[in-house]
Amino acid sequence: MKTLMRTITLIILLLGIWLAPGLASAHCDTLDGPVITAARAALQKGDVTPVLKWVRKENEGEIAAWFNKTLVVRSKGKEAQEMADMYFFETLVRVHREGEGAPYTGLKPAGSVEHSVAAADKALESGSADNLIKLMAGAVEKGIRERYERVMEAKKHADHNVEAGRAFVAAYVEFTHYVERLHLDSVSRGMHHESHKEGNPEGHKH
Repeated sequence: MKTLMRTITLIILLLGIWLAPGLASAHCDTLDGPVITAARAALQKGDVTPVLKWVRKENEGEIAAWFNKTLVVRSKGKEAQEMADMYFFETLVRVHREGEGAPYTGLKPAGSVEHSVAAADKALESGSADNLIKLMAGAVEKGIRERYERVMEAKKHADHNVEAGRAFVAAYVEFTHYVERLHLDSVSRGMHHESHKEGNPEGHKH
């Protein structure tokens, strides 16, 4: 029974982490995120192509123009290069976020991404999801058990008085909503998939 419960928990979490639209909402704002990583590679090669996938088709011309300007300025020396690169990074991320229908609030320092998102990136880089599975399965199991135990403890005193009853209801709502969110994420096809099919730019949120 314990093995079955852990397997179910794992499936729920893994589907949720990969399909839920909002989990990595700020990842592309970080200096070590995938957008700026692609931008650094593009500038190094002098080819804008690797960054164009991060913006909508109608924004390709704008990004290509800024890319070419950046190449010219960065040839003027190290200080000019650093300033030009940073301006291009900010422009690229801003346009990317606008394409998502999300606000641009500035670039975030490297390493500021959530641990789970960093683990997801490492899984893609390594070609193995094993460590990610262990991490996320443990996190979800812990979350369910903690909420379950709070509900069960509150349930013992739920009929003692009104305040105790309200404490039980609060714990119950938190527990059931947590499980519901996991389940909804697990059965969802993902906002990005649906929006991409319909041509809606808001579906791809990082």
